[in-house]
Amino acid sequence: MSFKIKLARIDNRLLHGQVATGWVNMVMPNRIFIVSDTVVNDKLRKTLLVQAAPAGIKANVLSVDRMIKAYSDERLDSLEILLLTEGPRDMERLVEAGISIPEINVGNMTFEEGKTIIASNLSVNDDDVAAFKDLNEHGSKLSRQQVPGDSAVDVMGLLKKAEL
Repeated sequence: MSFKIKLARIDNRLLHGQVATGWVNMVMPNRIFIVSDTVVNDKLRKTLLVQAAPAGIKANVLSVDRMIKAYSDERLDSLEILLLTEGPRDMERLVEAGISIPEINVGNMTFEEGKTIIASNLSVNDDDVAAFKDLNEHGSKLSRQQVPGDSAVDVMGLLKKAEL
């Protein structure tokens, strides 16, 4: 047995207003796990993200390896998680380690040099594309949806349309 992942979301901003209000109100988690090897080692950013959690919901910042260990910890069985990663590679590592994530919501992935824009606020590089394809091959459905009110768009379709 393990905790339930109510929403898995890739968003380079991690925990911010849209997530703290819209997504939390939609999925009603009782815990937020921010999974990032980068953030876990950045004391200031870690503190700010934990403080951004809505009232009554505790947020934890975990390394990818710690998240993998936590997944099989029976003491956490009662948790209903909102899982956040900055990019698809961390989500891929979780899935490859055996964590069941049948659906992944893809939010903001900021444009920077070397990336291709495939949708509004969604830019990818070759590494992102490879991770998305691997997640898809592992059976995870990837949907692009900024806020709960938006219609979900298939990420694999966006990649195909962009010829990536």
